[in-house]
Amino acid sequence: MIKKILIANRGEIAIRIAKTCSRLGIKTVGIFSKDDSLSLHLNYCDEKYFIGEDPLKGSYLNINSIVKIAKEAHVDAIHPGYGFLSENPSFVKKLE
Repeated sequence: MIKKILIANRGEIAIRIAKTCSRLGIKTVGIFSKDDSLSLHLNYCDEKYFIGEDPLKGSYLNINSIVKIAKEAHVDAIHPGYGFLSENPSFVKKLE
């Protein structure tokens, strides 16, 4: 059973994932870059972690940083959302 999930995305998709998790009783971890520090999706997450300065490559696409935060936050799963890492087989291999 998943009790805590990291949402490796931002914006509307992250909001939808967080709302659904909340209804299911699953705690959520949101990540954000410097440019997204005031982003609405963070209001729906139980925990928030800064992922990096760069809006993409140094943050939401930084697999090592995401895995590090997932370990620190003791999550059971990671939801990639869409785009970013959802179609990246290297991300799945790193998680294994």
